[in-house]
Amino acid sequence: MSRVPDELAAAGLDPAEVQAAIDRALAEDVPTEDVTSVATISADARGEGVFGAREAGTVAGLGIAALVFETVMGQTVTVTDRVPDGTRVAAGDVVMRVAGPTRGLLTAERTALNFACHLSGVATATAAWVEALEGTGARVLDTRKTLPGWRALEKYAVRCGGGLNHRMNLSDRALVKDNHVVAAGGVVPAYDAVRRAYPDLRVEVEVTDLDQLRELLDAGCVEILVDNMSTEMMSEAVRITGGRAKLEASGGLTFDRAREVAETGVDFVSVGALTHSVKVFDIGLDLMEG
Repeated sequence: MSRVPDELAAAGLDPAEVQAAIDRALAEDVPTEDVTSVATISADARGEGVFGAREAGTVAGLGIAALVFETVMGQTVTVTDRVPDGTRVAAGDVVMRVAGPTRGLLTAERTALNFACHLSGVATATAAWVEALEGTGARVLDTRKTLPGWRALEKYAVRCGGGLNHRMNLSDRALVKDNHVVAAGGVVPAYDAVRRAYPDLRVEVEVTDLDQLRELLDAGCVEILVDNMSTEMMSEAVRITGGRAKLEASGGLTFDRAREVAETGVDFVSVGALTHSVKVFDIGLDLMEG
């Protein structure tokens, strides 16, 4: 019996949803059979696939990759030497081995790598931001700028990299953005409207200038997003706030500015690029015939 579903559940993922994502990916890649492997490899051939990191970074999604092989090959596959998600690895490190029928190994290979390489890319990018902010007191947050259908997985990878998750969806908390402010007639009317409609829900409001910040602080808002502000303006926002609210910096933040922004004293730095522009992490599988 595979232990992977229990690991996923302990990590905050729904095993059934992960399995459904795997099933969709396999149906997309293997609608009938892997014709190349069937034609070129005998049914009784066995081999071992060695997953190696081809660059330094932080891995994530290896448990999901293992589950891909188990889905394709059932009890005929053996997975060993899998390093835990969130592990920092060096180029050349072996991160997992899979052994079983060669046809099955090659049929599952690409789908498994798609999960592991993309999620490891998210984790690696996140870890770099975490390292850049170290010692400032600021924490890195993700956003909802995720691949459709991959949000839970990508946000899991952010956690593997040491980052924090912002809201998972439009229902679990309120975030009043500039368009809501325009529609409601101001930051305070928008904040008050959410408080009346959902008195028990967390609410954060975006501001673009210091006057809006002052208005919200006077209204009792304790979570405020300072959007597209200069470093100097963010520093002033922190001074004005004086600990009365948590401040999240957002909007056009590049990695080169990470430390500079964090040192203003903001509590959080939100980075859409962790998911929407991530570079895949290079993991390769080398086949060794048994």
